[in-house]
Amino acid sequence: MEIRDGHLSYIRDFLSPQEGSELLRLWIENLPWSQDKIRLFGKWLDIPRLQCWFGDPGATYAYSGLSMKPKPWTKELMLLKLKIEAMAQIDFNSVLVNLYRNGRDSNGWHSDDEKELGEKPTIASLSLGSPRVFQLKHKETGERQDILLESGSLLIMSGELQKYWKHQIPKKTKLTEPRLNLTFRKILI
Repeated sequence: MEIRDGHLSYIRDFLSPQEGSELLRLWIENLPWSQDKIRLFGKWLDIPRLQCWFGDPGATYAYSGLSMKPKPWTKELMLLKLKIEAMAQIDFNSVLVNLYRNGRDSNGWHSDDEKELGEKPTIASLSLGSPRVFQLKHKETGERQDILLESGSLLIMSGELQKYWKHQIPKKTKLTEPRLNLTFRKILI
């Protein structure tokens, strides 16, 4: 997919519908979900979604005043990590799993540009469940792009994308179905 100042690859059918449905059900029911708080504009606020962090020992991730120590990989997460690494041609040591319970859960404009991700991070984002629009906005030009992330799809962001672009998953209030998003990352330890 062509984009200025970065690279995007979108694989619509990375997982089959059956694989995606099984993993969605398994993880919604069994992962250790939490609703953490982050610091924004001097105030502590609940994150508008549930999340959990998995990874190799020492792959701690911090953003907006929140520091997450990794839980050990599950068997299913490890198998998926290996499959995504083969596609992305990079080794990942962590994954942030977000549960958007319905359309009221969201993720505001941000870049994944924390120092522990390095200067040009590659992030592989797997979507399961209800399709949601992923919006991108160029930091300098204001150019915007929307991508519908379908269940079973994989979006790989790399190059200088995090330096020049912000992204978000906006609210979609009429949506009642859940969505999982797994963002595989390499934390510099």
